[in-house]
Amino acid sequence: MRLEDYLARAEFRGEIAPTLQVLTDLLRAHVTHIPFENLDIQLGRTLTTEPESAFDKIVTRKRGGWCYEQNGLFGWALSEIGFEVTRVAAAVMRSERDRIADANHLTLLVRTKDSGHTWLADVGFGGSMIAPIELRESAHKHNPFRLGLRRTDGHRWQFWEDIGDGEFTFDFFAEPADETALADKCQYLQTSPESGFVQSLVAQIRLPDAHKTLRGKVFSQASAGGIGTRILESPDELVSVLRDIFGIDVPEAAGLWPRIEQRHEELLREKTLTNTYEIRSRSHNQSLG
Repeated sequence: MRLEDYLARAEFRGEIAPTLQVLTDLLRAHVTHIPFENLDIQLGRTLTTEPESAFDKIVTRKRGGWCYEQNGLFGWALSEIGFEVTRVAAAVMRSERDRIADANHLTLLVRTKDSGHTWLADVGFGGSMIAPIELRESAHKHNPFRLGLRRTDGHRWQFWEDIGDGEFTFDFFAEPADETALADKCQYLQTSPESGFVQSLVAQIRLPDAHKTLRGKVFSQASAGGIGTRILESPDELVSVLRDIFGIDVPEAAGLWPRIEQRHEELLREKTLTNTYEIRSRSHNQSLG
């Protein structure tokens, strides 16, 4: 594992020092050149929480990855540069999932030598963050996202992001991760039928002022002007979108198309049922009134 190879993969050409400016520039370079993606999970390939595996996949084979890989690799690189890095186990959307959410996300706390402050630096949450956030309550605009940190009642920190369709969050204690818990949850999320990573293909990439996402066969681009979407129509289009938009050259992804179509239809049915239930509930409540 060579730091210079990682820096080349992220297309980072700045100075190398454990400063806030370097942390900011490297985080932005990473999220705008390395996609978030779960193709290997969809293809039944085993992933780990080890930075060495992430380096081989993301740097050597020019792929992307999910939080355990992305933040694992980024944390290793920051440590090599001289930053003080703490790997932290976080819980995505604890409000909906309670304790089952524990350790379902790896994030990083980074201390910079020039500022003396601790910063949340996360390249594995789909690319909403384009600069580190100091570990204090605050709100920021990282177009097209609003995001920030707050304290919760349980004395955890909570990161939140909002692109206009509601908050997406993860919370954490500012302490080193239980690495066994991270490894166990990493295994669970790539094998359990209940896992969203098993159920649906996802790819995301950050632009300086926009964000592109592929979920199943639905491609979307969010910017300050709003969100535009389109539906992919064929396995060939899937392969080309992954390659040309996200930089993920995996021709075998075409074989996932039947499952992607099936999942798309399932989600459409669930949405129809939910909408029908909500309409009936509103009608019932109005009749009671």
